[in-house]
Amino acid sequence: MLGLMQTSPLLISSIITHAARHHARAEVVSREIDGRIVRTTYAALERRTRQLARVLLALGVQPGDRVATLAWNTARHVEIYYAVSGIGAVCHTLNPRLKPDIVSYIANHAADTVLFVDPSLTGLIETVAESVAGTIRTVVVMADEDHMPPVALAPGMQLLCYETLMAAADADYVWPVLDENTASGLCYTSGTTGLPKGVLYSHRSTLLHALSVNGADGLGLKARDRIAAFLQMFHVHAGSIPFLAPMAGAALLLPGRFLDGPNITALMNDERATVGWGVPTIWLGLLRYLDEIGEKLPTLRRVVVGGSAVPRPLLVRLEHEFGLEVQQNWGMTECGPLGTYNQPTAQHEDLEEDAKLDLQVKQGRALFGADVKVVDDAGRELPWDGVSAGALLIRGLWVIRNYFGPDAAAGAGPDGWFDTGDVATIDADGFVQIVDRAKDMIKTGGEWISSMELEAIARQHPDVDDVAAIAVQHPKWMERPLLVVVPKQGRTPGTAEVRAHFKGKVTDWSLPDAVVLVPELPLAGTGKVDKRALRERFALHLLTGEEAAAAGE
Repeated sequence: MLGLMQTSPLLISSIITHAARHHARAEVVSREIDGRIVRTTYAALERRTRQLARVLLALGVQPGDRVATLAWNTARHVEIYYAVSGIGAVCHTLNPRLKPDIVSYIANHAADTVLFVDPSLTGLIETVAESVAGTIRTVVVMADEDHMPPVALAPGMQLLCYETLMAAADADYVWPVLDENTASGLCYTSGTTGLPKGVLYSHRSTLLHALSVNGADGLGLKARDRIAAFLQMFHVHAGSIPFLAPMAGAALLLPGRFLDGPNITALMNDERATVGWGVPTIWLGLLRYLDEIGEKLPTLRRVVVGGSAVPRPLLVRLEHEFGLEVQQNWGMTECGPLGTYNQPTAQHEDLEEDAKLDLQVKQGRALFGADVKVVDDAGRELPWDGVSAGALLIRGLWVIRNYFGPDAAAGAGPDGWFDTGDVATIDADGFVQIVDRAKDMIKTGGEWISSMELEAIARQHPDVDDVAAIAVQHPKWMERPLLVVVPKQGRTPGTAEVRAHFKGKVTDWSLPDAVVLVPELPLAGTGKVDKRALRERFALHLLTGEEAAAAGE
């Protein structure tokens, strides 16, 4: 016997429709390329989204077509998210921080037809135009006529102005009822091992992910919240913030391309942010700026850290000095993106301070709709004891089955479990703790050393501002750990001094062999530290004392 409840497909368009109807006056605030703050509401944004749907149809976009964006976090980018998916096409977010040849590769791999570009990124389009002209036929600059830059495109590509197109479009579009399994979004992996691979999300997976992440044991946004989105919309849907905020009716604060200390502080304080979500480098940079000016964050109540593990000293400072609740989560492109979220349970209410911190630096428990396990090299599941480390596997309602296009043969196993490439433990309460990325583990003399553990200890040194631990070549042990350190201003920590800091905290054979001081760590396109670049740069350091470039590599 079938149930007698109403049914309707799970569609992304329903989120913005709900926000416009039930949270019409809630704000969307974004900073433009010229620094201006622009305000709109969910009611006005939804109307413009329907106008943009008309624009897309007039440009010849068909269901299933990939429509690309090269853009920062702005209200126009949110409009594109909803309009493209709403007509049954696929919103493909290109990462402008990638090298031009990789951007070209991804655009061609995805077979993008139309590209929306932020005015500040038109130089990148000029660089790649010749190589993508075979697939991208139209480039739309996300600006009005007064802010249209000159753009040199390849023959056959047309250049259009976003606001000119919008002014000529009606808002009478009615969102179609699509199959909920229709593809809606396309994101590519960062390509840290091999070329980037595409992950094709559906309306169903996106909506279920947003519902679960926004549960009380997840982000738990409320209509009275004002969330500052510092996760980039060009990377895995910015953690789903553009879906989570309107779903709850929370105000959405968008920084545009401005992610420096002064602009982040101004956005959060001037716009009364209650929640901020960004990668650790964002929060570390913010604290450096706040230290300089002596300012606080009076309305902010919660900081969410994603992208990579929250450093313990950062957590302590945010909580103890600024009185903020700090939460972290874990995910990846293939997981839509989040798989776990760190919220304590009733068993953790009376923890001592150190034990509480030990819990908070973990990546959290599986969200409803996802399941996790760790396995040994033979594929046997390891116990949830917080000690047994193995490959972290995940499956669930928004986890990849297969990659997009020619890479479709790769993906999850026949039982649905996807190997994340992370090494982790799971404790008795289900809290996942990432030990390391498998590719970042340091193997020395047949033993494994966790780069993340070395980094966590190094960050507690009073002279260390930031650090990356990497494997470099060694004549006897094959690989040994090297610390690449960004020192605090005016400090010059040496190898002997730093090694002494590690004594008693790790085994003697895990001690880093050397310390290299650098002014800053290189970042990959996702905002994480680019360890591959560091490994290439310092590969021969213990053999020659020189960097790779100096050695002629």
